[in-house]
Amino acid sequence: MFCIAIGFHYLCIMKLSIVIPVYRSIGTLARCVDSVLNQPFADYELILVDDGSTDGSAQLCDEYALNDERVRVIHKKNGGLSSARNAGIEISQGEYITFIDSDDFIGDNTLAIVMKRLSAHPDYDILEYPVLWHYGGEDQTLQKFGTDDYSDMRSYWIDCKAYKHSYACNKIFVRRLFDDVRFPEGKLFEDAHTLPLILERCHLVGCTEEGLYYYTSNPEGITMTADGAALRDLLTAHVAQLKRLSLTDSLTEYYCHVLNIQLDVYADTREAPILPVPAISLSEARRQGLGIKTRMKLLALKTLGLKNLCKIHRMTHHKGH
Repeated sequence: MFCIAIGFHYLCIMKLSIVIPVYRSIGTLARCVDSVLNQPFADYELILVDDGSTDGSAQLCDEYALNDERVRVIHKKNGGLSSARNAGIEISQGEYITFIDSDDFIGDNTLAIVMKRLSAHPDYDILEYPVLWHYGGEDQTLQKFGTDDYSDMRSYWIDCKAYKHSYACNKIFVRRLFDDVRFPEGKLFEDAHTLPLILERCHLVGCTEEGLYYYTSNPEGITMTADGAALRDLLTAHVAQLKRLSLTDSLTEYYCHVLNIQLDVYADTREAPILPVPAISLSEARRQGLGIKTRMKLLALKTLGLKNLCKIHRMTHHKGH
């Protein structure tokens, strides 16, 4: 960290800004913050954004700030995860920025590992590192994304299947990417909305198989409890990305991924489908290696149309609705 004198004020520049939104997370906050403060890499500011907590989390944030000069605290009215992240972005001063959710944590030495790789590759706009998905749950899974570099953001989204791991939390971003981008307030699955906008400003994304983000299992979290209204936000984000990538007339594994979201949204809400339907080539589906179940679903889509497929899916998979 170094400081620049501007008039009578000093602007302190550090390598990394770490933003942790905090909302009623007294049971996990210490684990999260300590996982950062105990890292050997120390050239960072830790921004704790108290989003109107009422359970003692706000006071714990202040205690951390009193005991460590790297910790800064924002107290604000409750506005949701996107609002809290945006508040942290506004005051961040690092060359890079990353996000950690307060019920998650990072592995030992993770910051030193990823920041060393960024020092070796200063041309990276984003560095993505592994996630232990649903840590502590029955479906705990280690997700790694290879070691490739991507100068083509379309390839990163499609070939690396970034649409399945668009999380903000396991990535280190160059801070300037957020100069004119913020997380959408009032929407769920905010990462799926935001990462495509960030990628439009990127020239190079790198992946590493070192370091670890612990995404803890939370039965009350949005990914486990998402209803049709929540999934509608996710669907809207992906339909926008299909259009952005000019894939609305193409049959890809990504399109099939979005189709499954559309079917679930309709099953829960009965709202008119919004997913564009491409000219479907089953031979192309076979060439791309799409599974038999997916090809059968596409055959039904081609034969019956999207709305009728949605109705059948609802009857066969959501009988209790």
